[in-house]
Amino acid sequence: MNKFTQLSLFALLLATTIFSSCKKEYESIESVDDAAIQAYLKKNNLSFDKDPKGYYYKIITSGTGDVVKNQDSVYYSYTFKTLSGQVLNQTSDLMIPGTFLGYTDRFTINNVSYVFTPIREVLTKLKRGGKATLIMPSSMAFGKNGVSFLNIGSNENILVDLGIYAESKRHEIDEFEINKFISNNNLTLIKDPSRARYSITTPGTGTDVINLNSTIVANYTVRHLDGTVLQSSTDGTFSDVLSNLYKGWQLILPGKVTAGGKLRLVIPSDLANGTPLDFDIEIVKVTN
Repeated sequence: MNKFTQLSLFALLLATTIFSSCKKEYESIESVDDAAIQAYLKKNNLSFDKDPKGYYYKIITSGTGDVVKNQDSVYYSYTFKTLSGQVLNQTSDLMIPGTFLGYTDRFTINNVSYVFTPIREVLTKLKRGGKATLIMPSSMAFGKNGVSFLNIGSNENILVDLGIYAESKRHEIDEFEINKFISNNNLTLIKDPSRARYSITTPGTGTDVINLNSTIVANYTVRHLDGTVLQSSTDGTFSDVLSNLYKGWQLILPGKVTAGGKLRLVIPSDLANGTPLDFDIEIVKVTN
């Protein structure tokens, strides 16, 4: 055997040894994950199904109606937790995410994209109104790196509570979110046929009646339903023609307030910018 052949054989053996070591390490992580999940289930007296891919799931409520397919639009909820119960990230009933079922495995966290296939696969097992719990081993979740700003450690197994809302249309979800918002904040609002809600604090004393061609000077603050402020102008410098503004403003302001008027206005997504919005509005001046 010449030196070249001996060297090639040595390199091949070395590569095989390294590959085998890496494979064993990867398999050992899967084994550790699985043992930890099984210990968690046993300790809490829980019964879950194990998917052949390695994740565990339990259908809490199947839901009703037709089977939901990948091409169907769904509004869904999720709560990510550690097995110790620490909540890491969750949706809100006031800002419900929606997409095609086939895209529900895609997440962006701190500008990093993740694909959690088990989430989509478990949601596929539900009908509308259904709920399930999923346990993802670390290799299917955030892996050895974790996510520091969410306090997700290395090789952390993740529990995810999942649900598909019974509502399947955007306007139905709007009603759900707005009603929840009103209830949570103990508000009394008038519901307009346009589905906007409003409460007039002061109708105003101005003599110019607002119409679509009116130029209005207004102070306002606009928020998402979860309270996040999107924009605010309270120094009397905002001015525009009403026809240029939100459709919700165009439908509610005319005939209800004049200069000096103040109101709370909550508008559904089709009268806003694609999501329900909550306004405090003061009409400072009206020019026709």
